[in-house]
Amino acid sequence: MIQKINWDEVPEEQVNPKMKRKMIWGEKIMIARMKFKDGFVVPMHSHENEQITQVQKGTIRFWFESEDTEPVDLHAGDSVVIPGNLPHKALMIGDVEETDTWAPPRTDWIDGTDDYLKK
Repeated sequence: MIQKINWDEVPEEQVNPKMKRKMIWGEKIMIARMKFKDGFVVPMHSHENEQITQVQKGTIRFWFESEDTEPVDLHAGDSVVIPGNLPHKALMIGDVEETDTWAPPRTDWIDGTDDYLKK
């Protein structure tokens, strides 16, 4: 069954004081629109899901594999494809708006077990 969805009608979740998100998912793909406050850190983590991050506003500084690697800065208009199971960390520089897409959907986000973001 086809379902029409308008982002303005998708509930916004306040994940923590510096992060809000809206999520839409199907059987094989998930997309989330997020807003972060300056200075928020997504700690080093990995997941089986392939991820595409698209930045609409602000800058996201990523570290891949370990915190000792050279960081990669994504600015408005930039995107990155992150393979599944690749460890990564992100720092928000300025207020950030971005969209993430995953395949398959992030079950930890759907069922609320994504505790690494709720601290």
